[in-house]
Amino acid sequence: MTNEEIKKTIQELLSRMEIACESVECVDEDSDRRRFSIRTPDSHLLIGPKGAHLFAFNHLVRKIAGKGEEGEFLFTVDVNDYHEAARERLHALAKVMGDRARSFKASVELEPMSSYERMVVHTFFENAGDIKTESTGDGERRRVVIKYTGE
Repeated sequence: MTNEEIKKTIQELLSRMEIACESVECVDEDSDRRRFSIRTPDSHLLIGPKGAHLFAFNHLVRKIAGKGEEGEFLFTVDVNDYHEAARERLHALAKVMGDRARSFKASVELEPMSSYERMVVHTFFENAGDIKTESTGDGERRRVVIKYTGE
């Protein structure tokens, strides 16, 4: 599907859900992971508790976009920059906790997180030579452990 077709799919879904939509724009078009940004006064309905509705909406849009197509469509749908703000918050948390692990030369366990949130934290430390991350726990209790390696 083209960006324009995905945009129309998003607009149609929002219309059927009776969610007001000011705009849907494709940002980061040239990157390998496109992002479709929705502006809406009804963001609370679309985001849901801890982003659960937005996660489901993303899954639904990707399934529709990929129907009958080969390969995986790499894009995300964001609402009023929710993902962007969450990513910045997680980066700040990861930095503080990484500094704590370095300072105490010990492992630091974070609170349970969604798979997306854990991926953001793991990616943040991807190139850190003295820090390794791993996920532990099961289900909703799954969390990231930041380990100081001293290398």
